[in-house]
Amino acid sequence: MRRDRNINRQRGITRKTAVYQGPKLNIVPLGGLDGIGKNMAFLEYGNDIIIIDIGIMFAYEDMPGVDFIIPDTSYLQKNYEKIRGVVITHGHLDHMGGIPYILKRLGNPPIFGTKLTLALTRDRLEEFQLDRVAKLNEIHPDDQLKLGVFGVAFFRVNHNIPDSVGVVIKTPVGNIVHTGDFKFDYTPINEAPAEFGKIAKIGNEGVLLAMSDSTNAEQKGFTVSEREIGVQLDQLIGQAKGRVVVSTFANLLARVQQVIDASVKHGRKVAFSGRSMEKAVMIATKYGYLKYSASAIVKLTQVSQFPPNRVTILSTGSQGQEESALGRMARGEHKQIQIRSGDTVILSSSPIPGNERAIARIMNNLVDLGADVIYNKTFDVHASGHAKQEELKLMLMLLRPKFFVPVHGERFMLKVHGELAESIGIPRANIFILNNGDILEVGKDRAQITGVKIPAGLVLVDGLGVGDVGQVVLRDRQVMAQDGMVVIIATIDKKTEQLVSELDIISRGFVYVNASEKLIADLKERVKRTVESAREEEKESGWAPLRNRIRDEIGDFLYQQTERRPMILPVIIRV
Repeated sequence: MRRDRNINRQRGITRKTAVYQGPKLNIVPLGGLDGIGKNMAFLEYGNDIIIIDIGIMFAYEDMPGVDFIIPDTSYLQKNYEKIRGVVITHGHLDHMGGIPYILKRLGNPPIFGTKLTLALTRDRLEEFQLDRVAKLNEIHPDDQLKLGVFGVAFFRVNHNIPDSVGVVIKTPVGNIVHTGDFKFDYTPINEAPAEFGKIAKIGNEGVLLAMSDSTNAEQKGFTVSEREIGVQLDQLIGQAKGRVVVSTFANLLARVQQVIDASVKHGRKVAFSGRSMEKAVMIATKYGYLKYSASAIVKLTQVSQFPPNRVTILSTGSQGQEESALGRMARGEHKQIQIRSGDTVILSSSPIPGNERAIARIMNNLVDLGADVIYNKTFDVHASGHAKQEELKLMLMLLRPKFFVPVHGERFMLKVHGELAESIGIPRANIFILNNGDILEVGKDRAQITGVKIPAGLVLVDGLGVGDVGQVVLRDRQVMAQDGMVVIIATIDKKTEQLVSELDIISRGFVYVNASEKLIADLKERVKRTVESAREEEKESGWAPLRNRIRDEIGDFLYQQTERRPMILPVIIRV
């Protein structure tokens, strides 16, 4: 982590300029600068705060039992009376999925978003019975808002979900632009191209600072148009001899539309599998973002009524999720769909970093069941929703900001994006590679990182619990997952303070007791000696000091014998 924090010095990109006087704007990222997900930032000027996005991040593999990660909003909770509004750039969970967990903690501020973004946000809030409480305000890209001292305007961008926008925040010190997630698609599906003219006009009016999507900053060239992917999908669906299963992101509506269109063209009925897919299709159809004839769609329970070459199934699970529809198909546990020889499975997505092994596992299972598996390395069946290098440079050349902050990506992505900005003429001293929690203080002519940090750690969501799983609990789970657990139960006479029965040893995930008789016998003998040698002070306070000594000594003994450190839980019962 220390290496990441020194990223600016490695390339000469400045993190700090001279101190200055005058009105100042604070820009603070709370998420999205240390990985893919939990995107959130806020701007503060005097007594006014505006928030951009409140996203979630999926838990890392070394976080057993954790469902999601959300940003730390403790600073905003203390200053909730200053919050004038929350602007959501688009309807993906990494930008709006954290709202139900955080909304009430922030004083229930008004939320602003486009039609589809709010529809998906409302659906998310319904799961938490917050849809009637939340103050949802629909905006059009041509609207302008006044939120406290801030003026807010929008411009349409392309992404892999319709109704995505960039945001212009007009502050007393100058205009701040946040691009949101974007790409430039000249031939999009079910939406208009990005508003190049409006973006250029914003640049002509003057942009003090721009914050821009860094997800594909390493990749050269331009992002492939969604329409080109449709051509490839049409060919694959047309050539398939049996059933076709297409797995993609549920909210990738342009892809869903093209799969439906290609299936109808080739005489296939379409069914949807997976709760999130069914919900996304229902919402998008209701608001006119998906268009198809009702006769083209069948229920999953009706699929068996049609010949295999007359069926396409759109499924969740493209990221290898075990409990997704595709995951259940791959294990042979799906109630309606049993994968068999002759089926074609198309993974129309790219792996999110960290999911590669899970995806490979599903692909292996599908192949073993007889399916032909097609993915992005074999055919062009996925187009990213994020701008590549030439688009990133084009956005910056249109906006021409004085200062630049790369956002939304891993640390190395931010670094590359900063170098791209320098290559088109933005001075090194005006490029800031921030960490979550940094305060970037911006005036009309200069900017500086203050050196003061706002809390911006990881808040873990486990079921209904938000933030109650901390590092200690997580470490205990990791220990149990890696090395197991040993419970030692000692029953002691209150009067004689001697053991009155045989020690009970329970092992879970460490060793099988019946197959490790010598190890267990030695363990019991050591515990027995420790109990019998207990000092008077160790017998006080419910024998807590003795329990600690058993934990330490047995932990060391088991490591010497096995080179593993299971969790040791001593239980002393006095009778």
